[in-house]
Amino acid sequence: MMLIDGKLISAKVKDEVKIKALNLAKQGVVPCLAVILVGEDKASQTYVASKEKACKACEIESLAYKLSSDTKEEKLLSIIDELNKDENVDGILVQLPLPKHIDTDKILEKIDPKKDVDGFHAINAGKLVSGLDGFVPCTPLGVMRLLKEYDIETSGKNAVIIGRSNIVGKPMANLLLNANATVTITHSKTKNLKEITKNADIIVAAIGKPHFLTADMVSEGAIVIDVGINRLDNGKLVGDVDFENLKDKCSYITPVPGGVGPMTIAMLLNNTIISATNRLKRQK
Repeated sequence: MMLIDGKLISAKVKDEVKIKALNLAKQGVVPCLAVILVGEDKASQTYVASKEKACKACEIESLAYKLSSDTKEEKLLSIIDELNKDENVDGILVQLPLPKHIDTDKILEKIDPKKDVDGFHAINAGKLVSGLDGFVPCTPLGVMRLLKEYDIETSGKNAVIIGRSNIVGKPMANLLLNANATVTITHSKTKNLKEITKNADIIVAAIGKPHFLTADMVSEGAIVIDVGINRLDNGKLVGDVDFENLKDKCSYITPVPGGVGPMTIAMLLNNTIISATNRLKRQK
């Protein structure tokens, strides 16, 4: 069993990002990411703080908009509108989840697709399905980088994804499909899940249920990627995979924490650099 080290690879990506950011700054473009946080959700506050810290370490300018939970939808839309027009801003990220009175889809669609470093805009989603260049959601993009770093072949492999969210499941399926894997998406209505997962060379678990994928669901030598982050009552962080009982059956497996998690912010910074590079090209 080989442990896939997300901390190690994310540090490598951040080093690359910093070199590119300094190079862009020399040419008059300082990469800039704007993050909007609405409300007091503790997990979201932690994410935003870690994004700000990562930006600073990688020489990316960070703008933070922290709004109260009773902020009106119109106010949020007008901030996004201003950021869309600001030529010095390369990436706009609205931290999810948003308060219930705000229409998430409407907000995400307001972001200029050229600055949609989270890859959630319908135009970028469509580009991914079509195999065209666009921004890709950071977590699935991070998974692909991990597979590449560990020389894990995807072409011709049976890949099974557990979960069909727009943030992980669907884009993950499209990335693997574009990398020539044969992809099956499973979800809460899937019948005979165990039969499907036992036939998989690569399994990506992304449903948010602790220890959901158990040893009897996985064939010997499978590659298991755990995207889940769940906090148990005792405060311990665990994934969607029953890691301890399953790890010895796998050829490769990601731990939680320290697997896919660190890659999400690293790929967000990388997407911001791509956007800043595109800005430099437009200026020339």
